[in-house]
Amino acid sequence: MQFQTFSSPHTRRPNSVDKVMLQVILALLPGVLAMTWYFGPGVLVNIVIATLSAVAFEALVLKLRKRPVMPTLYDLSAVVTAILFAIAVPPLLPWWLTVIGMAFAIIMVKQLYGGMGYNPFNPAMAAYVLLLISWPIPMTSWLPPVVLSANPLDFMQIVSAIFTGSPPTGLEWDAITMATPLDEMRTNLDQGHMISEIFQSPLWGDFGGQGWEWVGNWFLMGGLWLIYKRTITWHIPLAFFAGLTGLAMITFLFDPESYPFALFHVFSGGAILGAFFIATDPVTACTTRKGQLIYGVAIGMLVYIIRTWGGYPDAVAFAVLLLNMAAPTIDYYTRPQVFGHGDNHG
Repeated sequence: MQFQTFSSPHTRRPNSVDKVMLQVILALLPGVLAMTWYFGPGVLVNIVIATLSAVAFEALVLKLRKRPVMPTLYDLSAVVTAILFAIAVPPLLPWWLTVIGMAFAIIMVKQLYGGMGYNPFNPAMAAYVLLLISWPIPMTSWLPPVVLSANPLDFMQIVSAIFTGSPPTGLEWDAITMATPLDEMRTNLDQGHMISEIFQSPLWGDFGGQGWEWVGNWFLMGGLWLIYKRTITWHIPLAFFAGLTGLAMITFLFDPESYPFALFHVFSGGAILGAFFIATDPVTACTTRKGQLIYGVAIGMLVYIIRTWGGYPDAVAFAVLLLNMAAPTIDYYTRPQVFGHGDNHG
C-alpha cells in the first residue's frame, strides 16, 4: 500500500487566517446590530450585496488566474472586506455603487497585487475612497438615526431606494437624509457658530451625534474582545486614539468654542471602527511593535488634521491609506535589533 505523504510543516498554526477572519466578523456583529437598530435594515442589505459581490469577484479572478478557488473563499477575507465596506457607506447607497466598490477592492486592490497577504492597501478603504471621490453625493447622504427621523422608512421602502436609486414615493431625498455629526459640526463652524451654540441642537448626545455614539460603543466592545482574544494587540488602537485625542485636546484648550473636545472625535464618525478593525489589518499595517505605535499615532493625527482643516469631515479611510504607503518604511527603521549586531539597519 502506498501512503500519501505531505511536505512540512505538519503542525497546524494556532491562528489560521480563516479563524482570525471569523473572530473579526464576530467582533463586528454588536456594532452591525447597533447600526441596524439606529439606521435601519439598509445596513444589512448593503452587507448582503457587498458580500455576494466580493465573493463572486474573488472566485472569478481566481478562476482566471487558474488558482484554487474554494480554499481562498474559505479564508473569509473577502467577507471581512465586504462587511467593513458596507458599514462604512450610507445605508441607502445604490446597489450598483456597492458592486463597483467591491469590484475595485477585490480585483484592483487585492487580486492584481497577488491576493491575500500581498496587497499594500486596505481593500475596503480604497474602495470607499474611490466612491467618495467619484460619487460624493450618494456617499454622504446618510439616514438620520431612528431617534431623530421624521420620516422613518420601512423595509420595502429601503430596499426600493437601494435598488431603484430613487426616494420612496411622495418623499424627497432631503426629507429622509441628513448630514453626519462630523458634517454638521464642520458646516456650523464654517458658518461662524460657536460650539456651545451648535450643541444646543437635539442632534447631539453626550459625546457625539445621537445614535452614532452608541454605535461607537458597540464597535468598541467588539474591538476590546479582539484584544482579549489576542486577535489584535493594543498597540495600534491605543496609539490611534492617542494621536487623535492628543491633537484634539491641544486645540480644544487653545479655543474651546472653535474646536470640539477630544471625545467628540472618538465617538463621531468612524474613529472606533478604524482604530480596532481597519488600521489593524495584519496585511497592510506595520508589524513591529514600535512601528505599530508610530503607525497608529500618525493615523490618529492625520484623521484629526484632515477632519479639521482638510476637505472631508471624516478621514479614517484617507489616513489609513496614506499610512499603508508608509508602513514598509516604518517597519524597516523599527525592526528589532539582531542579536550580536549593533547596527539596527544593516
